[in-house]
Amino acid sequence: MESSCIITQVQREEPLVHPKQGLVSRSSPKKPRNRSIFKAFFCCFSAQNVNRPGGTGEPPTQKEETQTTPKSELLQCLQYQFYQIPGTSLLPEVVPKDKGKICMVIDLDETLVHSSFKPINNADFIVPVEIEGTTHQVYVLKRPYVDEFLERMGELYECVLFTASLAKYADPVTDLLDKGGVFQSRLFREACVFHQGCYVKDLSRLGRDLKKTIILDNSPASYIFHPENAVPVQSWFDDMGDTELLSLIPIFEELSDSEDIYASLGQLRAP
Repeated sequence: MESSCIITQVQREEPLVHPKQGLVSRSSPKKPRNRSIFKAFFCCFSAQNVNRPGGTGEPPTQKEETQTTPKSELLQCLQYQFYQIPGTSLLPEVVPKDKGKICMVIDLDETLVHSSFKPINNADFIVPVEIEGTTHQVYVLKRPYVDEFLERMGELYECVLFTASLAKYADPVTDLLDKGGVFQSRLFREACVFHQGCYVKDLSRLGRDLKKTIILDNSPASYIFHPENAVPVQSWFDDMGDTELLSLIPIFEELSDSEDIYASLGQLRAP
């Protein structure tokens, strides 16, 4: 196993809609995002025509109905059905202090931190990871305002870490990042659905009411099954002037009392 395979990341050179992969080195600075830009972000993603298992769309034509299903599509369908075992859920029962709160699913890499196997002089953490008998050092940078963001989200939401990276890397990184114990649960790559070459975070498997579940992730491929539950965030690598998480705090403060996140997010997406 190559060392980079334990971390699922997005490359800077690729469009945002591509799945995370590879490791990168440098990002360009950007201006702080205001509410109008946030709405534009939503409009961009909501305009995508995304097909997902169980979703609704145009009815198939008679020709399509009579066609033989390709083997690759059949395997994907069977794989998805395997993950949809009735009565199973990825998360335990909600703890008393989080009863009634919206569940916020938060990504790790390029959303809260950026990690590299190449030395970084100003790394916040250096995490040893053993791969096939060899210990590798992973250098981790924290996104600006991540501590303030997590602290406030822990007060308002039931927070769940959900990453497509392997637990052997993501778990120790989260231990160092989440000193306040904000994340009530942690989910890793094995909890994802591998769909059309992407690790997808299927929110329907969490065991939470979907109309009270939000996902914060930099990769639209991660929430392709539930784009209407997503709050997109720009990928972060090493821009220490970034204010993305800080700008999201008041937005999530406003959303935290929603009884139906579809209606609330719909208002934010409105032009």
